[in-house]
Amino acid sequence: MKNSLKFLYLFIFLAHFSKADDYPTLTIGTKAPDFMLKGTDNKMYSLKNFAAAKVLIVYFTCNHCPTAQAYEDRIQKIVNSYKPKGVQLVAIMPNDDKAVRFDELGYTDISDSFEEMKMRVKDKKYTYPYLYDGATQSTAKKYGAVATPHAYVFDKARNLQYVGRIDDNEHIGKETTHELTDALDALLAGKPVAVPSTKTFGCSVKWASKSATLITEAQSWAKEPVELERANLDKLKELMENKGTGKYRLLNVWATWCGPCVAEFSSLVETNHMYRRRDFEFVTLSADDIKAEPKVLKFLKEKMSSSKNYILTDATKYQMIEAIDPSWQGALPYTVLISPEGKIVFKQMGMIDILKLRKATVEYIGRYFE
Repeated sequence: MKNSLKFLYLFIFLAHFSKADDYPTLTIGTKAPDFMLKGTDNKMYSLKNFAAAKVLIVYFTCNHCPTAQAYEDRIQKIVNSYKPKGVQLVAIMPNDDKAVRFDELGYTDISDSFEEMKMRVKDKKYTYPYLYDGATQSTAKKYGAVATPHAYVFDKARNLQYVGRIDDNEHIGKETTHELTDALDALLAGKPVAVPSTKTFGCSVKWASKSATLITEAQSWAKEPVELERANLDKLKELMENKGTGKYRLLNVWATWCGPCVAEFSSLVETNHMYRRRDFEFVTLSADDIKAEPKVLKFLKEKMSSSKNYILTDATKYQMIEAIDPSWQGALPYTVLISPEGKIVFKQMGMIDILKLRKATVEYIGRYFE
């Protein structure tokens, strides 16, 4: 499954790569184009803010891309090692967050909005500026960024001396060449960069013109069949044991008469669309009376809940509680994430904190290719 998903992301990358032809990547020797962008610290930044740096790295990255996430710790290590030597890195997020589809968020808990950038900085404790270019994408266009990540290295005079990848393998610990640090070492030593330009690999820049695909995505959800099955006590036990799936199962217990259940339901459906191509399965269980079965199915169709949907039958509410989680006090909604071994690894009684849920989920199913 992981290999098939890797090819899916490669297809997405290649499918949009032609868009980069509209914005040619800077050639070696080109002066760094200036910019005026807001950072996650709410300050405005331009090239003059980094005038003291002997070498400047302009690094295009984003929150959601698995390849970009795979390089986060490596980039921070480079910053830590080279900042004392006079090297400054500034990261720029080039994506229009309104052009990022849910099915492109399979390796992340957040997308690429400015506020979500702040969340990622807090989580990963970036020690370098992280700037938002998503509103106009003017800087990404000037530099010709084609993917995240994409690195540009400028000398003291701000002439481009290296452009391309960080190293030769996005898989952590498997890299054998280190083009970015090789370029930094050469420039700091006053030597020419041996390999001044390489290709880069990662998620394509999400240009604003791609935002129309979100409509197409929603339309495709509406075409998916929505079904409701009955679940007795044995079925509940089977769902909790989660045998043979090899997947993390997210089970949400809800009811049509429960206000918080109804309010949070759409966010759970969206979460399913984020992760369903991974080792992940979303299951809903309605605690409504069986007489409300038509009403439950109508609601599920309105919410485009094409996952596995069940309604409780032939069991009492208290038997349901004991079958799902004896520590559950019974309040709705109730949400649990079950490991492939049948262990509850995350649970929440009451209205879910969707960001907390997604963060927990992606930490288990993985943020990048292994």
